[in-house]
Amino acid sequence: TLRCIDYCKRLNYENFEIILLPDDYASKNIDGVRVIPTGPVTPGRKRNIGVANANGELCAFIDSDAYPSRDWLKNAIKYFNDPVVAGVGGPGLTPENDSIMQIASGNVLSSFMVGGLANRCKNIRTRECDDIHSCNFIARKSILDEVGGWNEKYWPGEDTLICLAIRKAGKKLVEASDVVIFHHRRPLFREHLKQVSRFGLHRGFFAKRFKGNSIRLTYFMPSLLLLFLFAGILAGLINPFFMNILLVATAVYLITCLVTTLMEVKELRLVPLVWLGIIATHFVYGAFFLAGLIKRDLAR
Repeated sequence: TLRCIDYCKRLNYENFEIILLPDDYASKNIDGVRVIPTGPVTPGRKRNIGVANANGELCAFIDSDAYPSRDWLKNAIKYFNDPVVAGVGGPGLTPENDSIMQIASGNVLSSFMVGGLANRCKNIRTRECDDIHSCNFIARKSILDEVGGWNEKYWPGEDTLICLAIRKAGKKLVEASDVVIFHHRRPLFREHLKQVSRFGLHRGFFAKRFKGNSIRLTYFMPSLLLLFLFAGILAGLINPFFMNILLVATAVYLITCLVTTLMEVKELRLVPLVWLGIIATHFVYGAFFLAGLIKRDLAR
């Protein structure tokens, strides 16, 4: 948190305030920061409290385990010259000084093989989009008020829902290559997969309940992979021919993951970690996406 605040203070921009929203009172005052304790509430609730206390026309959200590039706000402002643009985001890159397991996790998340998550974690081209991650989210305060603020029940996924609401209000969202933050990763494998399981569970539930920006083929692909493997095993028990097809398809999948890893990863020592991480991410995300599809509702 303190590192994030330090980098925010060094932003190449003058007219802004910093609001910190901890659960409890900080042990000491932080110079230049408004500290507003919220109690143990959801991130959506925290952000709504922050918006209600903010004085500016734009609200920029960043997580405590991330920190901004120096021109974060300066680069974002120009996109709001278009009155139809209501929100701007950008990549959350993995810091170079993260541990090897965190860097491996970042490589997994930014890989072409993980589909929809990848754009959030690597350099991208600037484009209009329909979903911005909350750790790097800058929006007009007026649109946040208009759509009723952040969803206070669901986490993660509250960013998906507010983006859906903004788009339904007829406004645009921009994913910008120069609006960059650095986001520390959950290390492989346990913490990474725990986070991925939450992403999968909520995305599956949102695809059923809210549709919109949660209906994308790449979100369904890991689940389709699991169903294919399961069906192939059952069919193979009946007829060995289908087992042979399954073995060939599995080999092609594993080789594709490996080749993609070799093409994307710069350090050789990361290759086995990233390769296994991609495969594990597919299986965990796919399983929990299916669980989300059949869930009647989700608790926090």
